[in-house]
Formats: sequence, structure tokens, C-alpha cells
Amino acid sequence: MSERPSPVRTAVVLGGSHTGMLAARALVRFADRVIVVERDALPAGPEPRKGLPQARHAHMLWSGGMRAVENLLPGITGSLRDAGAHRLPVTTDMVVLGPRGWFRRWAESHHVVLSGRDLLDATIRARVLSDDRIEVVERTEAVGLVGTGRADAGAGTADTGAVGVGGAGAVGVGGAGTSARNTGVRITGVRIRPHGGPERTVAAELVVDASGRGSAAPRWLAEFGLPEPERREVDSGLAYASRLYLAPEQARDGFPVVNVQSDPRDAGPGRAGFLLPIEDGRWIVTLCGTRGGQPPTDEEEFLRFARQELRHPVIGELIERAEPLSGVSFTRTTVNRRYFYERMPVWPENFVVIGDALAAFNPVYGHGMAAAAQSAVLLRDVIGRHGWGTPGLARRLQKAVARPIDAAWELAVGQDVFYPGATERGPTLRDRLVSAYVGRLMYTATGNGRIARRVTDVTSLERGAEVLLTPSVLLAAAVGPHKPPLGGPPLTALERKAAGLP
Repeated sequence: MSERPSPVRTAVVLGGSHTGMLAARALVRFADRVIVVERDALPAGPEPRKGLPQARHAHMLWSGGMRAVENLLPGITGSLRDAGAHRLPVTTDMVVLGPRGWFRRWAESHHVVLSGRDLLDATIRARVLSDDRIEVVERTEAVGLVGTGRADAGAGTADTGAVGVGGAGAVGVGGAGTSARNTGVRITGVRIRPHGGPERTVAAELVVDASGRGSAAPRWLAEFGLPEPERREVDSGLAYASRLYLAPEQARDGFPVVNVQSDPRDAGPGRAGFLLPIEDGRWIVTLCGTRGGQPPTDEEEFLRFARQELRHPVIGELIERAEPLSGVSFTRTTVNRRYFYERMPVWPENFVVIGDALAAFNPVYGHGMAAAAQSAVLLRDVIGRHGWGTPGLARRLQKAVARPIDAAWELAVGQDVFYPGATERGPTLRDRLVSAYVGRLMYTATGNGRIARRVTDVTSLERGAEVLLTPSVLLAAAVGPHKPPLGGPPLTALERKAAGLP
């Protein structure tokens, strides 16, 4: 006989990274207990871990995402800055070569928060886990969902008794041997397997999948007879190579972001580079390139690529005068992949998919963490509006968390779809029309501060793309920039001197 479920409200979050921790924080307002299931052993501080190899590459948290994190964890911005993170105004402290030219450094409209990913995660994790209602089950893998009903069972009956459980600490769910007319699928828990231990089942009134790109949600849903979700992939073929540097002494505080972007109008592969100032006077430099133009893993070739393969050599000139602190880290995990779970005709009760498990973006645009943070806020707000455990809540949540994903998805695929081989059929007519208009806007933004601010409203995930379609913005795009193009990177004389540039 299985045990009856505890009256304690329990939520389970699959994945203990940035998205999972913020989801746990959002849920603790309603649940008495939130269990985070994580495959890794989480470090005590800002240290690397096996399950987060992308932490070796450049990360930024746009202000739209940082506001969401601050909403969930008041004061976290100050904690990050105390730990060494930088808050840089957009576009005041950005030196950016866009597809249509150098951007001027306009007055602040929004901001980015910059740090190593290990520091960001550790700071957020420490705050989240300071709440004793949130616990982490480490070195443990989620292997399946537990639930009742089958979506394809029609008018038949379904056993509403739960799966039996084993292992110390496991909790049974549901009554034994009862049957009822099938009204759909209800998730009642998750099966987990500790590394080296027996499988067991944990009961939950809500399961949130924040397990990242490797999410097994499509397979798990299929086991309950649910249809395969619509999916789209856009793979630019981009590869990343990153290296840490100690900045020249005078450039260790107050140095801007430096970004050389590719121009999709150019024939051949796209190549780009980022230099981001992070904690402890360091720069993290990421070079990237699409098929046929991928960056090297060799340390000497890394500098050559920065100097000779990008559209401008400024990043190479800067790192040539800095001290290397690491080897070169390399990844090809950059495909844009989106599951449209919100479009499914049926959706199970008590299950939600968020973060990279829902939509994984090419990291070159820096929107994954911000969109995930906004999704976590929506988890909290929608549950607060409709009530914990109300019928249809999970479907409402799934539709809600798709909203910030939509904006980030359009930004990511709008350029990537034009690289050779990115999709089977190439860009659609809509893709071409949107790209032409965005290209005109970016050109206008190089010499029009008002339009630059509207563009950063969207890229910072502060506002939706509709702000770029107002009559005044359409007119400005038709007119073009007010100021002539810049001839080179807008570094100040003091910044050039601090970095050792002539």
C-alpha cells in the first residue's frame, strides 16, 4: 500500500542553474517545500562545474533580465556589484561595430550586468538557498514524470493510482486501484535517480522543467500519449572560442564593452568578437564564426583571428597588450531551438517547461538568461493571479512563459536564418522583410540617438518589438541617420591610453 501524500505543498524544479534557482525562488511564495533536482554537485562559491561548460564563455545580463532577477531577489544587484560584477550603461559604455557601422556612445537608456557566469550563478544560488524551504538534491538525474491519465485514452478509464516508489525518503502519491473517466493527464511527481543509488519517486503538485538544452520533456510527454510538440531549429553553424585576460592595470576599472559584429550582407561566413570587463580586473574575450569561419582553439591563432579575421582589429589590439590567464575554451553548442509547447492542443496539469528546455538561443545575442528570469517572474505572477492548484493553471503558465521567449527568439533567428545551412529551406519572405527593416533601423541608430534608444529598448528585453513599428520610428528609419558615420571605434583618449593603445 502506498503512503498518502503529505498535505505539504511541494514543487519540484528540474535543474539547479540560473533558470532553476530563479524558478525555485518564484515558487516558494506558494509552496511549502521546493525541491531542486540537479545532476551536478553544486560548488559552494563561484567555481566551475562539469554541467555548465558554457560558463567559460562571455555572458551578459541585459537590464530587462536584471530587473526580473531583482524583482525576485531584492538587492541582488548590489550583492553582485559587491562581489565584483560591473553595471555598464547602454550604450554609453559600449564600443560596438554593428552591421551598418560604429554606434555612437549615446546617453544611458538601459544597462547590462557583467561578471563571470560562475560568480553570477553562485551569488544568485546563495540568496535562493538561504531560504530553508528550498532544498537541493544534488548529483541526481530526473528520469521521468509520474502522473495519471493518458491523452489518447479517449472516453476510457485510467488508473488514478500512482506509481509505487522505492528508496529511502521516497513519497508515494495517489490512492491504490481507483479508476475514473479520463479527463486528461495530471503530473503528480517525478522519478529521480541519484548517482550510484536506486531510483525513487518524489511527489509534487507542480513540476517545472528547467533542465536546459538536454531536456527530455518531449519524450516524457509522449509516454502519456501527448502529441509531439512543434519545434523549430535555426543553426547558424556558429562556434565559440573564449579566453580570459588580465587587463592592463589602468584599464581594470571602468573599461567599456567592445563588440565587433558580423555583417550578414557580406558573402561568406560571419565572424564576431566580444570583450567584456568582468570581476577582478579581467576581460573575458569570446570570438565566434559560422561555418567556414570558425575561430581557432590554438592560443597563438586566437590573437591572429582577433586581429585579422574580424571586421576591425580593435579587440586583437587590446588583448595583445593584456596578460592571458587561461587557455582557449571552445564550443559548438549554439543552435537556436524552440519548442512551441504553448500551441499543443492538450497540456498536462501540474507541469511547466521554461528556460533553455523551452527555447535555447544562440548565445551571441545574450538573451537566454534574461528571458529565463522574466519567465520565472511570470511563474510567480500567474500562480498568484489564478491560485495554486487551480484547473488549467499549468497551461496558463506555459502560455505565459512563452511571451518573453517570443521576443528573444525573434531577435536571435532574425539574423541567424540568413547564414548558409541554417535551415533546410532558407529564410522566408517574412524573414527577409523583417531583416530589411531591422537593417535600416540599425543603420539609422548609428546616427540617431532616439532610434538607438528604441532599438536598445528591444535588445535589452525592456519592451516588445512593437515599439519599433510606431509612426515616428518608421519615419525616422525612412529618413536615416542624422549624423555622419564614425570612422573608427569610439574609444576615448583616456581609454586608449589606459589600454596601451596609441
